[in-house]
Amino acid sequence: MTIPQDFRLPVRDTARPAGGSAADALPSWDLSDLYAGPDDPKLAAELDAAEAEAKAFQSAHAGKVATLSSDALAAAIAQYERIEERLGRAMSYAQLVFSADAQDAANGRFYQTMQERVTAISSHLLFLTLEINRVEDHALESKLGGSAALARWRPWLRDLRVFRPHQLSDELEKLLHEKEVTGRSAWNRLFDETIAGMRVTVAGEELTVSSALNKLSDRDRDVRAAAARGVSAAFGDKVRLFSLITNVLAKDKEIIDGWRQYPRPTSARNRANMVEDEVVDALVTAVRESFPRLSHRYYGMKAKWLGLPKLMHWDRNAPLPDQDDATIPWPEATRRVLDSYAAFSPDLAAIGRRFFDKPWVDAALRPGKASGAFAHPTVPSAHPYLLVNYHGKTRDVMTLAHELGHGVHQILAGEQGYLLSSTPLTLAETASVFGEMLTFRALLDAERDPKRRRALLASKVEDMLNTVVRQIAFYRFETLLHDERKTGEIAHERIGELWMQVQTESLGPAFDFTPDYSVYWAYIPHFVHTPFYVYAYAFGDCLVNALYGVFREGHPGFQQKYLEMLKAGGTKRHKELLAPFGLDASDPAFWRKGLDVVAGFIDELEAAA
Repeated sequence: MTIPQDFRLPVRDTARPAGGSAADALPSWDLSDLYAGPDDPKLAAELDAAEAEAKAFQSAHAGKVATLSSDALAAAIAQYERIEERLGRAMSYAQLVFSADAQDAANGRFYQTMQERVTAISSHLLFLTLEINRVEDHALESKLGGSAALARWRPWLRDLRVFRPHQLSDELEKLLHEKEVTGRSAWNRLFDETIAGMRVTVAGEELTVSSALNKLSDRDRDVRAAAARGVSAAFGDKVRLFSLITNVLAKDKEIIDGWRQYPRPTSARNRANMVEDEVVDALVTAVRESFPRLSHRYYGMKAKWLGLPKLMHWDRNAPLPDQDDATIPWPEATRRVLDSYAAFSPDLAAIGRRFFDKPWVDAALRPGKASGAFAHPTVPSAHPYLLVNYHGKTRDVMTLAHELGHGVHQILAGEQGYLLSSTPLTLAETASVFGEMLTFRALLDAERDPKRRRALLASKVEDMLNTVVRQIAFYRFETLLHDERKTGEIAHERIGELWMQVQTESLGPAFDFTPDYSVYWAYIPHFVHTPFYVYAYAFGDCLVNALYGVFREGHPGFQQKYLEMLKAGGTKRHKELLAPFGLDASDPAFWRKGLDVVAGFIDELEAAA
């Protein structure tokens, strides 16, 4: 069984920047470093070559993996990596084309055609991982001890073996692999194209979903309320479709999890993240227990600052009275981020600068473009691309800092090669959240005006609550939904009840929720594309809070150790990566330390108030 390569990267929920738009021309990426266009002869030729090589590879090695010598197995894995990288390059291109404009039917057809072609080719490679996992532990260890070339692949083999107890027969694995294009991937595409084609009416104006969600952070409360009604109406009209997508995918996951004998719905994600169920449970428990001292306390303060007896859901991301509304031009945003990176590490900033010196970033606002933000690593032989929707506010700068952190991490980890560069999701958020923290600290330390400083600090607290509290609430929602789906299809009204339950629990008594908020679960792409991904954000935020605390305490050689951690890619687990900093994520105190940072910021705001 191969470790899933999810070409569809999770899109960060950035429906929280304040309203407005940047005046400057915003960059769009140039994908010609991958291919000149969907009809590029190079693309067709590379796929033909990959198909021929995959068939020859299967003919030469299928049924013989267990008998290969150590060096021969190492050579086979290296050849497998080369073919997979070719396929990864092609699929990355198709994903980026589709993300740039999902409204264009030609892009949708191209994306689906590429998925089908790549899946068909990769089916010839599937035997390798299946046969490796049938080799007994002692026999594989003997092979590893007999070859330096094979020892290089030890981390990849280690991670592959995690899935060994859940591996099915070769025929079933091949069937599931080939059916993916008409199963989960097809439902993912339906979700994406539906969202891209939707229009939300706000005060008589037709907006994209991204633009309408952006209005929920407008300074004018009437505008926020109008946007909330528009979003509720638009998703309410399609709630049965989104409910169908959710129910089908949850049932699909239940069936596959049952065949693979995963103990619970989140277990497959945890295995892929190379983290134990118990560690995730400890994180979730720690955050839920902290709701009163974090989100409940902060939003109670925010209601008073806004002069409101209660907050409505459209007030959650409302700017504070002292918050700066000025639009930050794109060049200024890039300067702030790069300066923050450079103050920490000139080497880190030098890598980051390449994204802006070259057309590797798509920040423009346009219909059909994917909402939110992401960093796509593509393949090590190329380079990552960043997608953001830049509206020109401080939180957009933070999002840029976040995605640039991903991009820098992906370039550094790319030195490990295609198979060893992939980082578990729990660690994939480390560099991104750390980049945000660097940028925030630079802005906060430079601010001398008490009111603006308070606004900056409050904005950071809200970002942290969105990253920790909101994502754990999302995780709780998914857990309740998948557990309940086992008893039958869930009506959209019941899905809405589960959503309202976790929102009430996580946000606290400062809020009154109108009934039409019950459809807001429908726009979250993580639930569709990467079930149970969301806790990785909270994992990363708490991890970075602890890591940044070590840096602020003057840990010797921190910058170099940090770069080495990013370069490790997927070769090391979280325990090995954090050990040089004296941190251990398996210790319950680790999570409390991370959450204490958020609580400390709220303490500072409370004292100032």
